[in-house]
Amino acid sequence: VQLVESGGGLVQPGGSLRLSCAVSGLSFSYNAMSWYRQAPGKERGLVASITSTSDSTYYADSVKGRFTISRDNAKNAVYLQMNSLKPEDTAVYYCRALGDPSWGRGTQVTVSS
Repeated sequence: VQLVESGGGLVQPGGSLRLSCAVSGLSFSYNAMSWYRQAPGKERGLVASITSTSDSTYYADSVKGRFTISRDNAKNAVYLQMNSLKPEDTAVYYCRALGDPSWGRGTQVTVSS
């Protein structure tokens, strides 16, 4: 399984970013997908998840109402739209398929003025 995250960068507080994750090597349309993040000195934690058919989503309390997870099964891709970004959202963001242990390299998101 290969996961390639992209779309990170430096953004000012209150700004937006859209992360993408390209997935190969598994039956993407049958797998729930998640986004995780890891800030310096902290453990990696779950940010958002989406079912295989997009009929249900989950968000960590810290991002609820600001982040939106989505997917395109035709493109084997999952996305994370991040709005109203805060400095505490600074982290490396990773995507992962439910039931598979693989991780990508992640994409760095830095929120700073």
